[in-house]
Amino acid sequence: MIAMQYSFVLPADYDMAIVRERIAVKGKLLDALPGLAFKAYLHAERGEAAENLYAPFYLWHHAEAMHDFLNGPGFAGVAQAFGWPAVHTWTPWHASVGAEVRQARHASRSVAAIAPYSDLALLRSREEQWAADALRRGALAVVVGFEPVTWSIVRLCLWRDAPADPPRPGEQRYRVGHVSAP
Repeated sequence: MIAMQYSFVLPADYDMAIVRERIAVKGKLLDALPGLAFKAYLHAERGEAAENLYAPFYLWHHAEAMHDFLNGPGFAGVAQAFGWPAVHTWTPWHASVGAEVRQARHASRSVAAIAPYSDLALLRSREEQWAADALRRGALAVVVGFEPVTWSIVRLCLWRDAPADPPRPGEQRYRVGHVSAP
């Protein structure tokens, strides 16, 4: 599996209704995409976040499916609409996708640096515990990804309702406009 995300920071005066409309029209186009575990159409508006953001998050079953998407018209269309993004990828240490993932309306995501010379086995075990805790708290999907180029971990949770607790330092909260999950 491969986790993937790109993000667009949009101008402060950007009409986010354009993003919501794009999600409503185009979201269903990937509902049956081969090789896709899920795509969460994430967005956040200035005021509830520091900036206007459009930041889709994907979980792929295999690299070939990810490459087919990135090399195809779907990604070309989003790049034409919003710009050429950096595409971040992580190898999942944990990925749980519940049967009700399409009911997700909120997301939380954080990226954390891994300290040099960390005990990676211990860190992975702790991240598995974190994922299990998120599932117990009602997460509909949880992905914990590992990336050894910049030494980072991504933690994504999809939720039916907005988390009651305030965001932790470094955590970004999003609204989920649609979830494509074949």
